[in-house]
Amino acid sequence: MDTISVEQFIQGIPKVELHLHIEGTFEPELMFEIAKRNNKKIEYTSVEELKKAYSFNNLQEFLDIYYAGANVLIKEQDFYDLTWAYLKKVHEQNVVHVEIFFDPQTHTDRGVNFDTVIKGIHRALVDGKKQLGISYKLIMSFLRHLDEASAFETLQHALPYKDWISAVGLDSSELGNPPSKFKRVFTKAREEGFLTVAHAGEEGPSEYIWEALDLLKVTRIDHGNRCLDDPKLVTKLADMQMPLTVCPLSNLELKVVPDLKDHPIPTMMDKNILVTVNSDDPAYFGGYMNENYLGIANALNLSKQQITTLVKNSFKASWLSDQEKEKRITQVETYFQNN
Repeated sequence: MDTISVEQFIQGIPKVELHLHIEGTFEPELMFEIAKRNNKKIEYTSVEELKKAYSFNNLQEFLDIYYAGANVLIKEQDFYDLTWAYLKKVHEQNVVHVEIFFDPQTHTDRGVNFDTVIKGIHRALVDGKKQLGISYKLIMSFLRHLDEASAFETLQHALPYKDWISAVGLDSSELGNPPSKFKRVFTKAREEGFLTVAHAGEEGPSEYIWEALDLLKVTRIDHGNRCLDDPKLVTKLADMQMPLTVCPLSNLELKVVPDLKDHPIPTMMDKNILVTVNSDDPAYFGGYMNENYLGIANALNLSKQQITTLVKNSFKASWLSDQEKEKRITQVETYFQNN
């Protein structure tokens, strides 16, 4: 039997996404559509001009345009449409489970109610499960460039929605905003029954990863590229089987790596770190899940076996039940054996 190409292999394998900001899936076409519906001005005259602006030298340049785009999201239906568009897209790419971030402070700071945001996102996730068969978990992220008081206020907003929100996270401008700044908020969140994750070691140093582990008691590290600067940390991550949710095309676009050929994923795998592949903010970084897998597969000459390991890692790192994980991992292994 002829074996299928790597591209076809990636398309067909069932996948899970663990590091995805729903606001980062805002495609220019939808942004213009919602802006028009809400009579909000965008400073770009066309979809093409906006797409050209998606070229960044660092994390902050990206965040500036990310927050500007989010400004047009006002009504519950806007958040529904944003989330539904993402789910339809990844359904085509054979993503079967998603654990996604949302940034309530991006919206509450400009007068949009927390309830409006979460109700729109949640309704789309429920429809995605019913109509597309995509299971989900929702992670509420605190913006680390804002103060602790704002994070505590956001946590209060989340308490009535414990059934909808599985975890809290930490994102936005990393440098100068270490995890330790939010130790007390994360302690309170854990007391309330939330799981914890945090962005650490993307632009920030490996010390931030230690802080996320020791102070925030995270169950996953988002990004974590800089762990390789610290051999002791690498050993700890491997021993704990602490998942890293790595985002290759994001790393390339934000100059965390100069070229995908330099991406640390193979090194992480060699060091027995539980590394996973994700898209981060796909509308801005040039690709969803399949594009991320294909990008590194081509640049790093990954085998189908290595791709399968990365996919299995994602299921292991997910918050699916043990039974569901086992079922999905068996499906992935069967797919690999047949292709």
